[in-house]
Amino acid sequence: MDFNFPLILVLVVFASGLVGLIDFLVLSPRRRAAVVNYRLDTERYDEEALEKLSRAPSVVETAKSIFPVLLVVLILRSFVYEPFQIPSGSMIPTLEVGDFILVNKYTYGLRLPVIGTKIASVYEPHRGDVVVFKEPMNPKINFIKRVIAVSGDSVAYRHKVLFVNGKEVLENFVAELQDEFEPRLGRALIYRIYEETINGVVHKIRQDMDIDNPLPQTEWTVPEGHYFMMGDNRDRSNDSRYWGFVPEANIVGRAVYIWMHWPSWFDLPNLKNNGRII
Repeated sequence: MDFNFPLILVLVVFASGLVGLIDFLVLSPRRRAAVVNYRLDTERYDEEALEKLSRAPSVVETAKSIFPVLLVVLILRSFVYEPFQIPSGSMIPTLEVGDFILVNKYTYGLRLPVIGTKIASVYEPHRGDVVVFKEPMNPKINFIKRVIAVSGDSVAYRHKVLFVNGKEVLENFVAELQDEFEPRLGRALIYRIYEETINGVVHKIRQDMDIDNPLPQTEWTVPEGHYFMMGDNRDRSNDSRYWGFVPEANIVGRAVYIWMHWPSWFDLPNLKNNGRII
């Protein structure tokens, strides 16, 4: 079952606000009039009866109490920052499974909640940014990848080497490490960590030495209004190399900060990865 939290939040805010407005315009004046009439018609009136006449129904009180809180949450979530959890390892070593991150919603322009229509432009995504976006093949799913190329750029990826606009992207070797045991190979997987520099942004990537995924194509030219995205875990990322470009309308925001790490229900949350996302 799909759980559209933004839509539910908007509907609850609208409903609670509508109930509060109806109470202010209609129900509250009726209650005050009932109290006045009771006092005029009764010589020795009961304070408890007056209190019942002036009291708003519990549904109205609940709606009025939650409306301002939910409205603030809606505004912050839609236009300022939105929390996300990293569900997969496609951005290792930059982001780990279980990282909870904050996504800046206004850096790339203000968008209306639910429908995503941009109402104000600020900045555009740049090469090297870590971006959350809606998957082009299934907009109900949010992906997080790194911007490799923007409109008009050419991209090539051959034998684990990345080229942007004909220039090889700089990589500096950091370490060669072992991963989990692979029964097919009869040994642990070997992978390497490199420091990659894109548009002045220095970040780490991972390349598996025992994996060489075949690509449907190895060269691309980014069309207008689109972006080419790749995961930092280069051999274990479902990205633009396989399904194409990300339209500007699918951009959700820029990932800026890790605020908690909680890999599973069986582990305690911790702050070991807290910090700015590069």
